[in-house]
Amino acid sequence: MTTPPTTQRPPFPDFGAAEPRDYRMLIGGEWVTAVAGETIEVITPIDRHRVIARTPRGRAEDADRAVTAARAAYPAWSRAVFTDRQRALLRIADDLELMVEDLARLTSLDTGNALRTQARPEAELLVQTFRYFAGLAGERKGVTLPTGDDALSYTRRLPLGVVAGILPWNSPLLIAAFKLPAAIVSGNTLVLKAAEDAPTTILELAEVCQRHLPPGVLNVLTGYGPEVGEALVQHPGVDKVSFTGSTATGSGVAARAGQRLAHVSLELGGKSPCVVFPDSDTDEVVDQVLLATRFARQGQSCTSGSRLFLHEDVHDSFLDKLVAKVSRLRVGDPREETSDIGCIINERQWQRVQGYLDDGLAQEGVGVAYDGRSALTVGEPGFYHAPVILTQVANDWRIAREEIFGPVLSVLRWRDEDEVVRMANDSHYGLAAFVFSRDIGAALRTAHRIESGWVQVNQGGGQQVGQSYGGMKASGQGREFSLEGMLEGFTQIQQVNVRLT
Repeated sequence: MTTPPTTQRPPFPDFGAAEPRDYRMLIGGEWVTAVAGETIEVITPIDRHRVIARTPRGRAEDADRAVTAARAAYPAWSRAVFTDRQRALLRIADDLELMVEDLARLTSLDTGNALRTQARPEAELLVQTFRYFAGLAGERKGVTLPTGDDALSYTRRLPLGVVAGILPWNSPLLIAAFKLPAAIVSGNTLVLKAAEDAPTTILELAEVCQRHLPPGVLNVLTGYGPEVGEALVQHPGVDKVSFTGSTATGSGVAARAGQRLAHVSLELGGKSPCVVFPDSDTDEVVDQVLLATRFARQGQSCTSGSRLFLHEDVHDSFLDKLVAKVSRLRVGDPREETSDIGCIINERQWQRVQGYLDDGLAQEGVGVAYDGRSALTVGEPGFYHAPVILTQVANDWRIAREEIFGPVLSVLRWRDEDEVVRMANDSHYGLAAFVFSRDIGAALRTAHRIESGWVQVNQGGGQQVGQSYGGMKASGQGREFSLEGMLEGFTQIQQVNVRLT
């Protein structure tokens, strides 16, 4: 196989330039084009007519090249002294810290996420995550079992081998932070597949990482999921598939990787309940519920508290406060500091959100507490969408059961604790949940009964480094972003028994 020529990467690009930036993929320490020579145009959601970059359209041959490079790098990397891997991550973090603002601005252009509310915090969290996992470099250790003076019994924590990480488009840097540092600090080598709709920040991240890593330890592919992503899932040289995306796609990934008994972890969709008790009708709780809605990310978050359960005693009062705050949110150019909400990723997703709204509004008895679409001051050529809050929703409607991935909130009434727990759990999803009550006993009792992998009590913010993250039921399997996630997701145990006499 002929390897396309490499090029040196220039300094961080000026994305205000008129011409799109041409990217290459990272394979074996070299920046290469796709074997077939094809490319994909990356269009910013801010302007559907503007191509900001072109990336290689990777296919099965490119996946094979990347896996081969990762396999070649694995023996030396897995045997390296853990302090060497630790130093590499710390140096990457230092470089990334200098680039936070550049990465944040590129994220806004690439994904449509608002700079102040989403893009900058995610770039900052990326730096924190590399430093956190650098600190865990020495935790890949085993235990001994006291089996007598004439025997030695111990375990070793070993890396899995070559990991394929498949990323979504909604928060590329954040999800890369879940996978990349944990996988490589524990001794694995990695092939990342960037989402075709938002690949540029991942390629810039790769440019930083490859300065401090041996060739082949990190490889980054671009292209479409059914082409290069599918090739990674089925490749016999991939020991673990770490996938973040929709439940439908994740189910297929698990089935195909499982056919060859590869390790799999899945972070999938969600339809998270947000339960407000009658003692929590306060402005402070409204602010936290607003965080939980993920409106500031256009609702494009698997952890969005998109089902709001309000106790009937405070339903109207709480809803009035929430609507007042939502109405003050500014939908605008995600690159501007004054914007609270940016853009939907592309026209296909924008139309999907509209379809769910049309379906919800057609239901008998539905109410509209807030619909900001008519008051939007921005629109074409970007994919802007204001929040919508629907009331009198039944728990069996599509808008209350299916993941919309847009700024749509369904509000449901409840009367007693058993009822709201039953409704919260009446979902095939189980990723996140939020419970608000001044009665900490009631709050924890409810939290413990909800079938979700991550439950927040009296707060609605996003993930924090070091906290195990993952779902139950159709929201996935496995955990990430923590010591437990690193050990359970990227290592395996070897038992060694030694007879000493």
